[in-house]
Amino acid sequence: MEDTIVAIDVGTTKVCTLVAEPSDEGELRIVGVGLAPSKGLRKGVVLDVEQATRAIAESVRKAERASGYAIDSAHVGISGSHISGLNSKGIAAISRGERIIVQDDINRAMEAARAIAIPPNRELLHAIPRRYAVDEQDGVRNPLGLRGFRLEVEAHIVVGASTSIHNLVECVRAAGVSVQHLIVQAIAAGEAVLTEPERDLGVALIDIGGGTTDMAVFIDGSVWHTVVLPVGGNHLTQDIAVGLRTPFTVAENLKVQYGHAIPDSIAPDELIDATSFGDSSHRSVSRAKLSEIIRARAEEMLELTMREIKRSGYDGLLPAGVVLCGGTSQLAGIKDLARETIGLPVRIGSPRGLEGLVESVRDPAHACSVGLLLWALRYTPDARRNGTGGRLGVLHRLRQLVGVLSPG
Repeated sequence: MEDTIVAIDVGTTKVCTLVAEPSDEGELRIVGVGLAPSKGLRKGVVLDVEQATRAIAESVRKAERASGYAIDSAHVGISGSHISGLNSKGIAAISRGERIIVQDDINRAMEAARAIAIPPNRELLHAIPRRYAVDEQDGVRNPLGLRGFRLEVEAHIVVGASTSIHNLVECVRAAGVSVQHLIVQAIAAGEAVLTEPERDLGVALIDIGGGTTDMAVFIDGSVWHTVVLPVGGNHLTQDIAVGLRTPFTVAENLKVQYGHAIPDSIAPDELIDATSFGDSSHRSVSRAKLSEIIRARAEEMLELTMREIKRSGYDGLLPAGVVLCGGTSQLAGIKDLARETIGLPVRIGSPRGLEGLVESVRDPAHACSVGLLLWALRYTPDARRNGTGGRLGVLHRLRQLVGVLSPG
């Protein structure tokens, strides 16, 4: 059996299933992609189990057909405004004779950091070490092998609502796939689009999806703050539908094809076709007006993200600025508007370091999907074998047999 890693990104607008084979060099080769329209979710949260299950199952089936693997388990992304983060400290005494820190000491310190009061309706999703201190020495990244009497860890704890977590897990299970790990989408996206220098210097990742905006602040190489805001690209589309008196589907097409976040860059007399399907009369609207509608809502969303960054207290610790990803980050002019609104350097982040079927997942909209694979590869000990979701399917075995029988 070959090694595979499977990721399922269950978003508000799309479900993306990826199957990848890791190489010995730590790279990922995408061998299967399954995309399906998302249904039954609103703002990242499951509201209709039956519809959500069907959408997940369709995405999984497409990935199975493309890869030839039968998918039975996966790493799954989770979002929603119910997700929140807090920071905690844990301490472990080093009592052995030589007082050399071993993995068990690190585990005990992290266990102490996790021992915080969590309400009964919430569950822990992540406990991520931010940095360590050994005796009087602060800012230690890896204390393994150091000597000391006292090990202290600062950890970032991410929790979510139990009902939302279990509803998502049940939908994936009902689609015939077991959940190996749940990974917060902003943390996953950071694995795909952030560079190591950015994470070290201090950077805010803003993943603007259809129903939510997922944020994570990275400093000194680790996550220091996470939050999910209940706004996204669908809010832009809804404003366009209301402002131009057009159906939601037409408004979405106008946003994607002609949308721009900077009205001054649009000629005031430029007109675009806003005719609805089945409408016998031709209808044109001003592209500048479309841009004004988009800018008003996009600016409000970006101001919300800036307020959240300031609320975290880390706004002065982000010399690397902001990295935008997610489907809405592909909107023309959004980078310039973000730079103007947030007042920090801004770039658009796309997944990097991939091989295989990468054309369909190279854009910023798939940052989370690819990041789930990378997170699994880097942080789960079973990723190279037991953490995989692919059993060799009939199609893949047939391909292998043809490869053996074919003349070289």
